Amino acid sequence: MSDWTAGELSLFSEARSLVLTAGDGGGPGVEIGMVVAGGELYVRAYRGAGSRWFRAAREHGHGRVRVDGGGFDVRFETDGLGPSSEIDNAYRAKYGRVAHSLVLGVRAQEATIRIEPAPSRAFDGRKRAGRGAQSPLRE
Repeated sequence: MSDWTAGELSLFSEARSLVLTAGDGGGPGVEIGMVVAGGELYVRAYRGAGSRWFRAAREHGHGRVRVDGGGFDVRFETDGLGPSSEIDNAYRAKYGRVAHSLVLGVRAQEATIRIEPAPSRAFDGRKRAGRGAQSPLRE
């Protein structure tokens, strides 16, 4: 079980997407869909392990996620995270049919990241972010 609080896991479960930035830079990041499965937060790169943001997350091992108007300092875990029916089912439940074509293929399953809170995590306040028309599962 992760160190996320119940409230934080609820925030991630309710949000359609988050913005992930790898490393210490303050770049724009990538907006992606995410799921909570087994009390843990996961994202997948639908383009697989060759995806630029997945490689950056694996290389740096830490970064930041922004969701619903605030942000958290986080760690990225990629080792030993292969296919998981629990994660697959969480994507199906949250995103419906679009999940199958974007994050349930073998390449995406091999590019799974567990996101854990950094010991010094911070949440920058909670403003309700508007939900745009963009896909929550972009790369």
